[in-house]
Amino acid sequence: MRILLLIQKAQLRGAEMFASQLGNHLQRAGHTVFVVSLVPGTATLPFEGEVYCLNGSLTKRFVDVAGWRKLAAYIKEVKPDVVQANASDTLKFAVLSKLLTGWKAPLVYRNANKASDFINSYPKLVFNRFLARRATHIISVSEICRQDFMKLYGIPERKTTMIPIGIERVDIPSAPPANLMHIFNGEARVLVNIASLVPEKNHEGLLRIAQVLRKQGENVRVVVLGDGKLRPRLEECIRQMDLAGHVLLLGYRSDVPAILAHADAFVMPSLIEGLPGTILEAFYNRVPVIAYNVGGIGEVVQTGHTGWLIGKNDEAGFIAAVKQALRDARHTAAIREEAYQRVTRDFMNEHIAERFVQVYTAVCQRIS
Repeated sequence: MRILLLIQKAQLRGAEMFASQLGNHLQRAGHTVFVVSLVPGTATLPFEGEVYCLNGSLTKRFVDVAGWRKLAAYIKEVKPDVVQANASDTLKFAVLSKLLTGWKAPLVYRNANKASDFINSYPKLVFNRFLARRATHIISVSEICRQDFMKLYGIPERKTTMIPIGIERVDIPSAPPANLMHIFNGEARVLVNIASLVPEKNHEGLLRIAQVLRKQGENVRVVVLGDGKLRPRLEECIRQMDLAGHVLLLGYRSDVPAILAHADAFVMPSLIEGLPGTILEAFYNRVPVIAYNVGGIGEVVQTGHTGWLIGKNDEAGFIAAVKQALRDARHTAAIREEAYQRVTRDFMNEHIAERFVQVYTAVCQRIS
């Protein structure tokens, strides 16, 4: 099968990382994979092949006729059996290209979020519904995201499938990065958060949690891996809250696995999520997870079994969970082991890729 995976750009973000990993597993299974980005990016993705860039412009994404034609020309050249749009603006770009130029390949959309959380106006709802109904099939990252997408946009159940994100089976790094060794060799317990610095990831809430933990005598250091438009605001908050040296914004890094593997806990107080692969990676590294119950997180994080699932915006509950994870070694060890068993059984990419192929095959048969 020939499969085209459309991504926003070369960036170290969940949707692009998973698309790259999925592409690798599809290639190893004998399929031909083309990864295409809408706009240029600076990151080196893990895809074992070339990433073709359309050199589009996000500022012109509603009127990028040249970009839509360029995608159509590339599709005509490589003749994919299926095109999969992966989150962000890829669905909009693919649908408008298809409507303008008439390419025939079925369009699968991978929905990585609870869509209703991003709808803040009626015109946006109408436009996104228009786009969603022109996809041949929708693959959602969690069951709650699948149900939400169907209800929000009026998509028939037969046109939807739930396939979770997966992770890679890799060796766990034996030591933290050399230039961060001082963080892990000190007396402070290290809490890691991996997320872009955008409002829905709720880093200001994380700062409040860190501040209270320290005021209550917990010797913790919070390491945030990710970057984004809120960095200046968060840096100012860190100064104002007297958290300098206690909360570290390390930006995007290529050595995330070596950092995560040696954390004392993984913390995710996000207000909007789909099913974050970072939670599954924490499971795989036997790092205890504390997260708000948003999106599909509750489908994998279960209090007392695989982590601590806290009600959205319950900062007191979040703080109590962090304390338990750090203090109750026996309870935490049992949770870490159950989480590891769950992720290695249900969420490894080599098996997840097979489920995508099953959907592609069914979609192609349905329209033939």
